[in-house]
Amino acid sequence: MGKGPINENNNVYFKARKKAAAYNERLYSREGAAELLGISVSTLADYELGNTKVVPVDKVVLMADLYNSPELITGYCMRECPVHGFLPLATEEKSIQGIALRLLRGFNEEELKHMKDDLIDITEDGIISDDEVPRLKAILERLDKMAETISEMKIVGEKYIKGV
Repeated sequence: MGKGPINENNNVYFKARKKAAAYNERLYSREGAAELLGISVSTLADYELGNTKVVPVDKVVLMADLYNSPELITGYCMRECPVHGFLPLATEEKSIQGIALRLLRGFNEEELKHMKDDLIDITEDGIISDDEVPRLKAILERLDKMAETISEMKIVGEKYIKGV
């Protein structure tokens, strides 16, 4: 058996397994990974080649844990899960320095106070008027950006905590 695929495989499950193989040689082969995941080699191949339309969530959670790739879960939630596909979640690991800076900027006291005051002003009467809708949309967009940055920090933080 060769040392790698003939064609480049950009599937997230394949890439996560190959990256994890650097610290667990059993993950280098589909056979070893499938055994650790408790699935058949052909099932894992179907996941990694994109032949399975929706990978079962319990297998995504197992792969995320085994491969130390929490971004597999958030990626699943964004791309595959029909219920939560709209959530602003991170799907890749980024540098902790950049994430921390964006997070701290997002928690700027003055901006948060302005957002809080706007939200109180918009919602205090229980009715959102047509002229308040643009301000509410701006608040929701800001919250989405903050949620994505928080999600990025969780991904990187989990990896650092596990020490891999």
